[in-house]
Amino acid sequence: MLTGKTAVLAVTGSIAAYKIANLARMLKKLNCNVHVLMTQNATNFINPITFESLITNKCLVDTFDRNFQYSVEHVAIAKQADVVLVAPASANVIGKIAGGIADDMLTTTVMACPCKKIVVPAMNHNMFHNPIVQDNIEKLRRFGYEIIAPDRGMLANGDIGDGRMPDEEVLLEYILREIAFQKDLLGKKVLVTAGATREAIDPVRFITNHSSGKMGIAAAKAAMRRGAEVTLVKAHTDVPAPMFVNCINVTSAEDMFNAVSAHAADADIIIKAAAVADYTPTTVADNKIKKKDGDLTIALKRTQDILKYLGEHKRAGQVICGFSMETENLIENSRKKLLSKNCDLICANSIKASNAGFGVDTNIITLITKGDCTELDLMTKDEAAHKILDKIKTL
Repeated sequence: MLTGKTAVLAVTGSIAAYKIANLARMLKKLNCNVHVLMTQNATNFINPITFESLITNKCLVDTFDRNFQYSVEHVAIAKQADVVLVAPASANVIGKIAGGIADDMLTTTVMACPCKKIVVPAMNHNMFHNPIVQDNIEKLRRFGYEIIAPDRGMLANGDIGDGRMPDEEVLLEYILREIAFQKDLLGKKVLVTAGATREAIDPVRFITNHSSGKMGIAAAKAAMRRGAEVTLVKAHTDVPAPMFVNCINVTSAEDMFNAVSAHAADADIIIKAAAVADYTPTTVADNKIKKKDGDLTIALKRTQDILKYLGEHKRAGQVICGFSMETENLIENSRKKLLSKNCDLICANSIKASNAGFGVDTNIITLITKGDCTELDLMTKDEAAHKILDKIKTL
């Protein structure tokens, strides 16, 4: 995913420095070229050899180290960098950068980097809230640095407060959002639905379907990483919503319809990937749900057809993508759905293969428009999401 990309990890003196070793490993697994810079204080918490063993690049600490591949090492790394993550960022280094002080390899390189710079404060709760530190953080924001707020919890000294560095999985998501993909959807608003709605029969039971929501979640994440402003209307899913999207949690088909209809007009692209329960029980107050001799009799009514509503209210320039899961005549029935719902694209899912459809991480999709039909090979749902977005861009 990160082939050809370079990330610079700038590690300062904090107990949280140990987390960056795992972050470096995670980036390397994604084929990222990783450089690690350390302050002298940071070497007291983690040995540079740890990083060098993981990233196969020299870990740089001393500005005047003569064992350099380039004559001006900090400038060379700065030119390569696609993103810089200062993590953990001590109060000392935050103050230096904010004040324009570059007196070691880390601060000198950060100053020389023209790319996006992300700073992750990690320190004692009282130190973090010191007005001088807060002023320095705000100063960095004004100059375009992105600040990741610390987590609240038990700190190294046993105190409870906000000063903990977020886990490396969170830091990785910030890096991926920045450099994983070109921002070809920047300025676009994308509305995605995902998951399985649930229609309550009584306080215990409900009607639903087998959708895991993985395909919709993948679509939302892919659009976000390509620069779009994403609103995700999420029913029950087996995976969490991605970071950096506006997530609206819903339960029933009516909830989803209300959320979608409220946001549809502003969306440039709508991807309706949720598997909405087609029927809902009528209310108990209407005496339509009855038990007799231990059997449960339920009167059902159809839920709102969200995709049809979107097609009927589609505005000029808006692209609507729906999904179709059929047990027979997949292409023919999906094409009928494309026309009857007034969609621009239907993603026809194969559910006959064991490695596609509900619950699994892979999918076999056929992209159907009014003009063509393209069958995709078996791929991950993340990969399929990008193929869908690529197709949407051509419409």
